[in-house]
Amino acid sequence: MNLCDYDTIRDLLGRHGFHFSKSMGQNFLIDPQVPADIADASQADLGCGVLEIGPGIGPLTAELAQRAGKVVSVELDKSLLPVLAETMAPYPNVEIVPGDVMKLDLAGLAAEKFQGLTPIVCANLPYNITTPVLTKLIETPCFETVTVLIQKEVAQRLSAAQGTSDGGSFSLFLQYHMETAYLFDVPREKFLPAPKVTSAVLRCVRRKRPAVEVDDEAFFFQVVRGAFLLRRKTLSNSLAAALPEFGKADIQSAMADCGLSPDLRGERLTLQDFARLSHALLARRS
Repeated sequence: MNLCDYDTIRDLLGRHGFHFSKSMGQNFLIDPQVPADIADASQADLGCGVLEIGPGIGPLTAELAQRAGKVVSVELDKSLLPVLAETMAPYPNVEIVPGDVMKLDLAGLAAEKFQGLTPIVCANLPYNITTPVLTKLIETPCFETVTVLIQKEVAQRLSAAQGTSDGGSFSLFLQYHMETAYLFDVPREKFLPAPKVTSAVLRCVRRKRPAVEVDDEAFFFQVVRGAFLLRRKTLSNSLAAALPEFGKADIQSAMADCGLSPDLRGERLTLQDFARLSHALLARRS
């Protein structure tokens, strides 16, 4: 069954009485080369257990099943479960798990389903849950790689060079934990229904250790987020608003110790800059 053929999709969904849900961000791929390319980009092999999120009718799932040792696909939409039971019947190494990925214990799921396999993630993520899902995946350290199809603008931001205006606090959070690579675009006409924007594939590989050493990780990210609180303001003004326990003079003094210009904006700092600045601020707090 060609799960990217328009007539096949129409007949399949018609048989099961399925209707697209805007709230779930459902857009199904209609070019078979795209799921094949995404599965290749994930580098899944027989030694891998792949977690997929939102399989839809299963075109990417099928490609992953032909490469990986096991595929576990989490699907929230109960109306797709009978569709997937039909389309995934030829693949004994695929298991469909009904549920909300944001409510599941992913570490526990991986430990249970992927014994003896290297857990990785490969998914076509709905646009409206990209950030929370990526956050949860980053915070689940058993997943060594995460390969996702997401909105192009988001993929560009998450892979942006540090110290440029293209990134943000979440970009730095991601790059602290993972090495990111922007791989390729997927035009809107490759989907049914067609979204309003272009998509892109982002691949993230977990670092053996974080990108920089920090004294207090929680405080470090408090400083990072604070730097972007008032993005159009200077770093010192934004941090003064975000960290009321520090006076603006203390913040400017810490910046000076790090060789940072007083009129600098937070978007111009790299992870290394933030590590030095958080260290300087901690010294003043104690």
